[in-house]
Amino acid sequence: MTKKVLFLCNSNKGKSQMAAGLAAKHAPEWDIYSAGVQVSEVGTKGNVNLESAESLKEVGADMSDDTPKPVDPELLRTADAVVVVGTADLEWPADARGQLIRWDTPEPSEQGLEGMERMRVLRDDIDARVRQLVEEL
Repeated sequence: MTKKVLFLCNSNKGKSQMAAGLAAKHAPEWDIYSAGVQVSEVGTKGNVNLESAESLKEVGADMSDDTPKPVDPELLRTADAVVVVGTADLEWPADARGQLIRWDTPEPSEQGLEGMERMRVLRDDIDARVRQLVEEL
């Protein structure tokens, strides 16, 4: 059965896009979406975190042509799973039918990691969580 999964973060330029790209790699049969809770309108195609996109390419996933998008209220209500990646503050609708999952991702910059090294740590953490989600859903 096809699952509808929505990944959310604040800006929809990094973590949620990474999660969606990795989910597309590991569960190509799913309908996968991403959005940002602080995004007010659809952004420019390809306006994503370049280091995030590069880190995904290293593992055979892609997010480089994706577009930052605001949360679609209908999708929020109808998704089988809504995954909040990081610290995004989300109002969960009372009529939502799916499961709300929160991933408290590490912040490698707190350990002095920056640039691609930081992105690889984030990518690997998100990748492990996506793989587990694929098994559980």
